[in-house]
Amino acid sequence: MILIDPPNAAGRGRLWSHLASDASLAELHGFALEHGVPEGAFDRDHYDVPAEWHDTIVEAGATPVSSRELVARLRSAGLRVRKAPRSR
Repeated sequence: MILIDPPNAAGRGRLWSHLASDASLAELHGFALEHGVPEGAFDRDHYDVPAEWHDTIVEAGATPVSSRELVARLRSAGLRVRKAPRSR
């Protein structure tokens, strides 16, 4: 299932949602390609989607969930990719 959380992640002067799949990266990449989400927006296990795209992505079939639920479903599916720890 394709999931999207509310646009509540701040960055580069705007708010962002996260677009993810709890089934496979292939499903996620296919959905993103079909709906014009740029490849460069992919970040480890999700796409960063600007707030103004949120409603359009939901209308296209993504299921709105909380940020906490999105992460929990990625973990449950074994698709969560954590950031590598920073070297000091």
